[in-house]
Amino acid sequence: MRFAILGFLLLQAGLTPQGHDTTPADIEVGSRYYGNYCSGCHGSDGKSVQGANLSRGTFLRATTDDDLMRLIINGIPGTAMPPAAFKPEQVVQIVAYLRAFPTSRAGPAVSGDAAKGKQVFDSKGCFDCHRVNGRGSRVGPDLSDVGELRRPVEIEQSLLDPGAVILPQNRIVTIATRDGKSIRGRLLNQDTQSIQVLSTDEIPTSVARDRIRTITEDRSSMPSFKEKLAPQELTDLVSYLSSLKGIR
Repeated sequence: MRFAILGFLLLQAGLTPQGHDTTPADIEVGSRYYGNYCSGCHGSDGKSVQGANLSRGTFLRATTDDDLMRLIINGIPGTAMPPAAFKPEQVVQIVAYLRAFPTSRAGPAVSGDAAKGKQVFDSKGCFDCHRVNGRGSRVGPDLSDVGELRRPVEIEQSLLDPGAVILPQNRIVTIATRDGKSIRGRLLNQDTQSIQVLSTDEIPTSVARDRIRTITEDRSSMPSFKEKLAPQELTDLVSYLSSLKGIR
């Protein structure tokens, strides 16, 4: 109910991108909200939900920005789209980003050497945490299709500042149990009965909620490569990762 009231007040206030002077900064902030709260279902490319392709900047259920803001606030009954408790200005920024999606997704051209980037990937211990096309560890995210899911600029950001934007499916948590144990790993799934994580030894572990004392979400366990790569190595590595589109 409170989400419906918030949506009504938001629309009554006229805080829509048409009635608000949105700026490139608004679009950038909206992109961060989208990355943190929306991409887990919709994907960073906006194409992960069947029948809800967000990558075109036009929407099946929304013609105006008011329509789109209403969907974000109230959700869509009977679907997996839930209501959201964003502040009015946050919804404005998300809509500004969605409208700019086709242009903002393009990004600069990748200019590195993918073959040399693969050599960088192989030599820097990336397989100790990540998996590519069946090779490597499952401790960190599988990167086999990272070039399909994330833009080069987002890949570069993840290399230089891994904790800046963490996708929901890549969250690392530490679970403290009532019997004094501690379990740390990548969050795989959770429901009303238990939480499932992939521990650092690649063993899926399910912990019943009645055993849990606290759950702490950690910053990314991935180290920054800001001081570890020469500029050309970074460019080549981004080029290689951008080329990973999954096995077809």
